Amino acid sequence: MTCHLILTRHAKSGWDDPALADHDRILSARGRAAATRLGRWIRAEGYLPDAALVSSAARTRETFARIAAEFAQPVPETVVPALYHAGPDTMLRVLEQAQGTRVMLVGHNPGIAELAAQLVADPPAHPQFARYPTGATLIARFDIPELTALRPGCGTVVDFVVPRELDAAGQRNGSA
Repeated sequence: MTCHLILTRHAKSGWDDPALADHDRILSARGRAAATRLGRWIRAEGYLPDAALVSSAARTRETFARIAAEFAQPVPETVVPALYHAGPDTMLRVLEQAQGTRVMLVGHNPGIAELAAQLVADPPAHPQFARYPTGATLIARFDIPELTALRPGCGTVVDFVVPRELDAAGQRNGSA
């Protein structure tokens, strides 16, 4: 049996209101466009999740909402407060409780970058993988029956993309 993870860092958030709490920041116009492109890319590549785990921050919830709006079918979303600025250990514990074999997690750096690096045996040869910029998305495959068996180093990279590599239709435009 095989499981897949889609690990997405939230898209670019706005800083227009300095009085707004970090948890409440929403996406910038650039972030909204990037999340839409990511959703189109996920759909076009056939990486559709069957469940999503999303940090409770406004920017992660908006990122997932814009991504999921591009899917033909609704994806069950669970907002998980523990994912707000979580480290990789917390994210791994949350993932082990996930239902489904193709799960998306939308979170924050540095935790999501650290988790992605820990889970795959060999990182992608992408210049932005270590930095995991806003909107960065890893698709990883695990030869395990369910996510309760998820362990560091057991994943294989299927794909990795950052939003600026995608055109409006969600196709790679060749930039890195």
